[in-house]
Amino acid sequence: MESPQEVVEETAFCCTLKCFVKMLRLVVNVASMILFIKAQAPEPYIVITGFEVTIIFCFIVLYTCRLDMILRAFFWPLFDVINSMVTTLSMLIVSVLALIPETSTMTILGGVFGLLTVTCTIADCALMCQKLRLRSRKPYQKQSAEDIDEG
Repeated sequence: MESPQEVVEETAFCCTLKCFVKMLRLVVNVASMILFIKAQAPEPYIVITGFEVTIIFCFIVLYTCRLDMILRAFFWPLFDVINSMVTTLSMLIVSVLALIPETSTMTILGGVFGLLTVTCTIADCALMCQKLRLRSRKPYQKQSAEDIDEG
């Protein structure tokens, strides 16, 4: 019989809070990239936001198609947390740099959407860290004296 935790993990990724946060993160990041493109902002702003959009999209496809269960060689939640930390740092830098100088309204809006991306990324990272903490610890459980005697 399956434990309640295993049943919870069987729900489709599309129906979870993690999916909602990742999709929100993707939409806000795409909006930031479009605003940077329309404002003809410096190329690093566009490249960094485009790179983040690509990575977020790949993680959404990975979790939606359940490829994380097939490709067991990598510990995907840890990769996701590391990606969230790198995204937070890079988007924070890009957003602050976009907001500091007196530039066009589109660039400022791109910076504001970049800061919203940072907020969504922190929420996504918190959800993934919670998943890592609540993960089944079966391989690491201590054996009782009775289990040792029977084995």
